[in-house]
Amino acid sequence: MAPLRLWLLMVLPFALWGTAMTAMAPLIVSGGPWFVAAFRLLPAGFVLMAWAVISGRRWSLDGRDLPWFLLFTLVDACLFQGLLACGLAETGAGLGSVLIDSQPLLVALLARVLFAESINPIGWLGLALGLAGIVCLGVPADLLGHWWLLLDPPQLLQLLQPGEGWMLLAALAMAVGTVLIRYAARHSDPVAVTAWHMLLGGCPLLLAAEWQNGWTLPPWSVADWGRMGFATLLGSALAYGLFFWFANRRDLTTFSSLGFLTPVFALATGGWLLGERLDPLQWVGALMVLVSVVCVSQRRRLWEPQPVG
Repeated sequence: MAPLRLWLLMVLPFALWGTAMTAMAPLIVSGGPWFVAAFRLLPAGFVLMAWAVISGRRWSLDGRDLPWFLLFTLVDACLFQGLLACGLAETGAGLGSVLIDSQPLLVALLARVLFAESINPIGWLGLALGLAGIVCLGVPADLLGHWWLLLDPPQLLQLLQPGEGWMLLAALAMAVGTVLIRYAARHSDPVAVTAWHMLLGGCPLLLAAEWQNGWTLPPWSVADWGRMGFATLLGSALAYGLFFWFANRRDLTTFSSLGFLTPVFALATGGWLLGERLDPLQWVGALMVLVSVVCVSQRRRLWEPQPVG
């Protein structure tokens, strides 16, 4: 596969997630977080499974992977999707998006401990720049204009939203899930593992939706169902299929650092579809994110001296 095409495919999941978050947010108000989370997983699981069967991939799971698969399903499907939907219901695109997009740093730390992936000073600099970049992109300018330690506790609490705790836990669940796919797909096809974990993980979320709202469909318009379809087919089936396929084969630190691009894509689509414009601080944040991805992905080449001749 050509390097440019490979990089485009690696970036695609994060571009789809950035736009899917925007599509899902208004649906949670009328549909509820549990229904949106369940409907994002279950149809996507059926689509991925059908593709695995049609393409001749091994769609069944190896029994040796079953314990890790169940843990992966619990963490990445049930916990992550549920926490993400609850976070979206209570927070906007500000600090909540910063917290959910901090997961590349968590993945890098886990990969360093579990898989001994090297993170030299250039890599750490890139991770720090990426985290600072999404802070500039997502944190309100009023908050960045104050020194945190000088804020009175009531003022600080007014700036924080309750949903941000759910988003932070969602980031942690996604980071752990990204690592668990390597254990859950040791002997099984990662696409099949992704499909099965969507199908099984979506069932508890659907039961929670039924307990909350009963077996009634939300009063969505055709456009609303179109947004849900986008979040399901492209933001889940395609995005997660590619994400876990790459996560099982590529350097986790390098690949997960592309997650810093998610808010960039979200803001870019907001400017294209909604006419929103970035302020100067957000432009600085976007530039920092791009530099961070280069630093992390090229950390070995930039840090280690190249042989002459």
